[in-house]
Amino acid sequence: MLIQIAKAELRNLFYSPVAWFLAIAFLVQCALFYMKGMVPMAKGNDVMNEMYPGMNVYEDFPLTGSFFLQPGGMFQVALQNLYLFIPLLTMGMISREVNNGTIKLLFSSPVKLRQLVLGKYLALMVYNLLLVGIIGIFMVTAFFHIKSPDYGLLLSAALGFYLLICAYGAIGLFMSSLTTYQILSAIGTFIVIFILSRIGTLWQETPFVRDLTYFLYLSGRTGRMLNGLIASKDIIYFLMVIGMFLGFTLVRLRNAREKKPWYIKAMRNVLVIAVTVLTGYICSFPQTTLYFDPTDRENNTLHINTRQLVKEIGNDDLEVTLYTNLLGNEMSYGLPGARNAYLTNMWERFLRFKPNIRFKYVYYYYYDPSLDMGQKATLFPGKSNEEMARDIAKLYRLDLKLFKSPEEMKKIIDLGPEGHRLIMQLKYKGRTEFLRTYGTGTAFPAGDPWPIEMNTAAALKRLVHPESIPRILYSTGHYERSIFKDGEREYWYTTLNKTRNETLINNGFEFDTISLATRNIPENITALVLADPRSALTENEQKKISDYISKGGNMIIMGEPGKQEILNPLLSQLGVQLMDGTVVEPSFHEMPQMVKALYTPAIANVGYEPLMQMISRKFNSKYPYDTIKLTMPGVAAIAFTNKNDFEKKASLLTNKNSTWIRKGELVTDSAAILFQPENGDTRGSFPTGVQLSRQVGKKEQHIMIMGDADYISNYRLADYFNNTVHYWISNGAYPVYLPWRNPTDNKVMVTGRTMIRLSFVYTWVLPAIILVLAAVLLIRRKRK
Repeated sequence: MLIQIAKAELRNLFYSPVAWFLAIAFLVQCALFYMKGMVPMAKGNDVMNEMYPGMNVYEDFPLTGSFFLQPGGMFQVALQNLYLFIPLLTMGMISREVNNGTIKLLFSSPVKLRQLVLGKYLALMVYNLLLVGIIGIFMVTAFFHIKSPDYGLLLSAALGFYLLICAYGAIGLFMSSLTTYQILSAIGTFIVIFILSRIGTLWQETPFVRDLTYFLYLSGRTGRMLNGLIASKDIIYFLMVIGMFLGFTLVRLRNAREKKPWYIKAMRNVLVIAVTVLTGYICSFPQTTLYFDPTDRENNTLHINTRQLVKEIGNDDLEVTLYTNLLGNEMSYGLPGARNAYLTNMWERFLRFKPNIRFKYVYYYYYDPSLDMGQKATLFPGKSNEEMARDIAKLYRLDLKLFKSPEEMKKIIDLGPEGHRLIMQLKYKGRTEFLRTYGTGTAFPAGDPWPIEMNTAAALKRLVHPESIPRILYSTGHYERSIFKDGEREYWYTTLNKTRNETLINNGFEFDTISLATRNIPENITALVLADPRSALTENEQKKISDYISKGGNMIIMGEPGKQEILNPLLSQLGVQLMDGTVVEPSFHEMPQMVKALYTPAIANVGYEPLMQMISRKFNSKYPYDTIKLTMPGVAAIAFTNKNDFEKKASLLTNKNSTWIRKGELVTDSAAILFQPENGDTRGSFPTGVQLSRQVGKKEQHIMIMGDADYISNYRLADYFNNTVHYWISNGAYPVYLPWRNPTDNKVMVTGRTMIRLSFVYTWVLPAIILVLAAVLLIRRKRK
């Protein structure tokens, strides 16, 4: 009987122009936005291949997600406009029976109400499959247009799309049972869908209501599946919503058929809501949620190295405390109203593997003028901490009693060294580590302020393996570069700046300074850094460094042109020398001393793949612009021999066709720099960075020597190279190694001319064919 009802409803759908019109409009929409992304990329690929035959323009670019799921992609546009289609389809499914008088026959027939409701809904599900099939046309087409498309991602997105339109259909079916006016039914469906698509942002300050409204948040449930992650709680949610509105429809029809007291009718609806919410709420807990990541590269899953750290924690307690300063930067992300977004965006991937993480929240207010990026002193002139906090709490409709005063916070923790910013503290077996946020320095950062997986993995590793924490000492006493200053030549931004996720301190490292004149070099450090000393080292200091190296200590040594004689006595023991003169590379855009050194396979093969895996592939590229370079502002060439047992390799090389060593003083503000062999200039490819390694006992010793000390200064921020060097110096301990496979769907397999022709076919010819078929069917039906 259920199938017979579904067949009858499908006949009604396809013998009316509405279903055909919606299908054609949906096809045209999908075609337009698929071609909108594909045609320009195919044309761009053609242009670049004419210039550089055989080149793959999108080598590091996953095309599947770009065409289908990014903003403006086909799936995203289809979901954004979906609410326009379904209400028009469902507005007459039951109201039509009432208007035609057939509802009385159905009530008096042996057909059960649940068969009537489920039969009509089954017909709607079949029609929804038609819409999925239209998207499927382009998913199949992508197989011929993109190399190795990520079908796991597409199938996950298609599942989310189908469940969402089925949920919309259930809502529309219920609204159709409430009124005999089809237009009113469609408007009601629009309103309900709008409410459920916005409810996740409402009443987020109240704990129980926050969890309830976030659970009912319709739009948020498709996000994971669109990104390629299938979660059981999302599927159960859609089934619960569908079941709830079908239940409402059944109760509505039964109440119209039976004469019962009003409270009995009301209790039926309450029972449907209670069962739905309770079931869905229980199934949304981390402990009851199952996940499946079908994407080709498991984009939504923690890296196996991070999972190993989580596994080592086991069932032991891991406590995460979020400290939110009402008068601090990025505070909007830590308020109670943003709690669900915080747990989802920051911790859900970790909860998948450790569902018993305990979360705590501490709210306080503290104003520090020296750290104020939002200029609150200007907004609240002359007001105290408490007065400013009261005004902001009133603005956000918050209870000031929720926030601790500065005096109360001092008894709990001192967050002064952290700048009183939005921050998390991890606690495990009595040990604690800070996990910082990285916003724009304002109360409303433009992007997500949460740390990336590499930062979180580093904090977890420091908790689980405190013995692995790398400690780097910078020498002082000879006007070396400072890790505490933010001047142009200093190193604070790359070492101790806590507001950048690329900084070494946020990737597991600890830094301090040492005066070799007054202290001996500790044996338990990871590395010693000698960064551009301006005065000569004493014999005692050189002996300390030599003894440290002979015992297998790691080092980073950086020099500068014009001061070669300061470091050469020390480097001579290693079989290395900074060559006289300055390497120059005159160009149209840059000063001649701004040398673009090329990365070599040697530095690419140190193992730090997340940032450097592309170097070895591109180093020998025949396309000049495709070669990765490091700008070195004023650099000395390095010469080395096989004098000792160190294995020496060039990490950076200059371009032999455009660089030479300029002997004597380099003057850059007068005439153009010309190659003058008669004055001792030497043209060639010169090493500007050299890595030394050898085995000392059970330890592999690493020393990096650079002919320039400006490449990682505060205004240069060469994070790629700097993090790689420190990964090598720390023997692979930090930053935490998280290598990912390159995308395979990274090549357009069709020409721009072909895509233009296909665009005409999909946008005009195919819809026209369907329109003709629909017209023939409807005309023949009308004649009968």
